[in-house]
Amino acid sequence: MSALKENVDSPLKKKPPRWSDVWLRNTKPLKHVVFTMPLQSLSSKEPKSQTLIPNFANIDRTLLLSDELLLDILSRLPLSQRNPNSLVCKRWLNLQGRLVRSLKILDWDFLESARLFMRFPNLTHVDLLNGCFFSPRDSGILLTHRLVSMRMSSGFCPNCKFLQENILPVEVVDKGLRALANGCPNLRRLVVINAGEFGLLTVAEECLTLQELELHKCNDNVLRGIAACENLQILKLVANVDGLYTSMVTDIGLTILAQGCKRLVKLELNGCEGSFEGIKAIGQCCLMLEELTICDHKMDDGWLAGLSYCENLKTLKLLSCKRIDWSPGRDEYLGFCGLSSGLLGIDNDMFRFASVCRRVKLLSLEGCSLLTTEGMEAVILSWQDLESLTVVSCKNIKESDISTALATLFAILKELRWRPDAKSLLVLSLAGTGMGKRGGRFFKRT
Repeated sequence: MSALKENVDSPLKKKPPRWSDVWLRNTKPLKHVVFTMPLQSLSSKEPKSQTLIPNFANIDRTLLLSDELLLDILSRLPLSQRNPNSLVCKRWLNLQGRLVRSLKILDWDFLESARLFMRFPNLTHVDLLNGCFFSPRDSGILLTHRLVSMRMSSGFCPNCKFLQENILPVEVVDKGLRALANGCPNLRRLVVINAGEFGLLTVAEECLTLQELELHKCNDNVLRGIAACENLQILKLVANVDGLYTSMVTDIGLTILAQGCKRLVKLELNGCEGSFEGIKAIGQCCLMLEELTICDHKMDDGWLAGLSYCENLKTLKLLSCKRIDWSPGRDEYLGFCGLSSGLLGIDNDMFRFASVCRRVKLLSLEGCSLLTTEGMEAVILSWQDLESLTVVSCKNIKESDISTALATLFAILKELRWRPDAKSLLVLSLAGTGMGKRGGRFFKRT
């Protein structure tokens, strides 16, 4: 008992400290916290004047902003600052990716690995064209075409279909399209080459907002897939490109397309085959079609008569066509086609076929170096509804060859832009000045 009394301070007798005792006993640190803010401005180097966050000036204060608020701020900055802003930190990089809507894919693995959707979750416009080719990254040779640009090795044969041999297989492209459809359900525009029917069908089913499609190296079977795109409005089909790749679109594919995509407003057929029946099907089914572009076509004679079924067609463009139509068809099919046409790079014989369009209101001729004044006059005098005429850089159309009938037509046009060559432009600009008449003003004898 005596031993226990003497050892009063034994550890067995000590009670654990309470938080209230510690708090009331150590009041000096509390004062330090309270008075730190005003003392910090004095720039004192004493330890007592330092804050709990000594590097407060170096901290990213945007961390106080929510992702939604910071994203709204970044969206209001100019487009030229987006790439530099993404280098600030990982958070800004991820937020900047949410603002990207359009992207051109160069690496197919980036699509298949799903990194594309993690980095850019809100894509609406995707271009897969260049990513669908086997292209060596370390090559210094660049192949450029109006449709595609890619790197190539030095051991290629210039006489073969180079792009056709280096395109990804249909199965691989379809797998990528399925991943794209699942990762970008709000897709609105798509550019792809060598796609299959089932890959495009998946895109049509998953991406209900798809409005614009550019399809390269397509055929009749592939068009079954895009026939399910009910909201498609703009379509470009590239079937065959000389020297690059070959494919075939016939009346069968055009009919399938017309029956499925009835809301088309703009349609471009590049290197496609077909005939009167295919164009007729498009005119009968696609009632909203306003613009039709035919480029380097392989169609049978008589296809031009099918345009009479395109009742709402406003613009017809014929580009790079070696021929138009040697046998347009009977007059009953050719008398009801209302067009405003821009016909580029043709001669008198080719332009003569434009006379089958009886209700042309607008004509634009630019760079038609083979067309003469006589060839132009023979056609446009038959157009009773012509309101606007533009003639630019057509060197064989001479002012001296203008007849009285053609001059009378010019007088009643609502709009006339007449610049067939540089001399004509100079004469118009000097009208009324007395200049341009063999030195009539400056070289007169004194």
